[in-house]
Amino acid sequence: MHLDVLDLRNFYYRTNLGRVAQRAIRDQVTQIWPEAKGQCVAGFGFAVPLLRPYLREARRVIGLMPGQQGVMPWPAGQPNVSVLCEETNWPLGTGMVDRLILMHGLETSENPAAVLEEVSRVLGPGGRALFIVPNRSGLWARGDGTPFGFGRPYSLSQLEAQLKSHGFQPEQHTAALFAPPSHKRFWLKTSTMAEKVGRRISGFYAGGVLMVEVSKRVYRPEGPGLPEAVRRPLRVLEGLSQPATGRTIKTNLR
Repeated sequence: MHLDVLDLRNFYYRTNLGRVAQRAIRDQVTQIWPEAKGQCVAGFGFAVPLLRPYLREARRVIGLMPGQQGVMPWPAGQPNVSVLCEETNWPLGTGMVDRLILMHGLETSENPAAVLEEVSRVLGPGGRALFIVPNRSGLWARGDGTPFGFGRPYSLSQLEAQLKSHGFQPEQHTAALFAPPSHKRFWLKTSTMAEKVGRRISGFYAGGVLMVEVSKRVYRPEGPGLPEAVRRPLRVLEGLSQPATGRTIKTNLR
């Protein structure tokens, strides 16, 4: 089940560990998507902490928060862009989104297949989605002291297999949260160094969260259709006699 929006807000905005986690994940997001000028950027679950870098240049930014979780106004001090929605029926037009981030949305859903169908529906041509889920082999999924200790943790192979089964093509993957989920000052102060060292040592095994970027597959039409028509073109003049030449026509007129 989804976490409560107040618990998520308190963790990310009112605890030092939450701010460290927010920064570490957001740095990886902006490395994958450095800019989104003129694009429609959306987030589902509780992805709003990761959307702030795109507020200035994106054509539109939307924070989708499922009803089971609840909604909060965001961003603070600016016009609100967050909206409460049904988990499997988002108030977005088909093909409207260029960039979509899911965090605390897939692993806590009671119907992940329907969530993935909505992702596929709202992504436009050339659109990309970024899934951020708890790493099954990471430390952050082993306790309930953070939001990543709830829901279904994934291994990379499990996540990619589920995404492929719903028509998505994994493009790249990475990880974040290599420091332990500790509120102790030492780990908080060394978290930046832990992120740098962790990414060099392990691409995803030791990170607290997995991050997989996908595109939507576009299938080549199959069956008789156009190829058959090209191989067997219609011969509309078959069976007709050769048309008379200009010389013959002139003779006949005489």
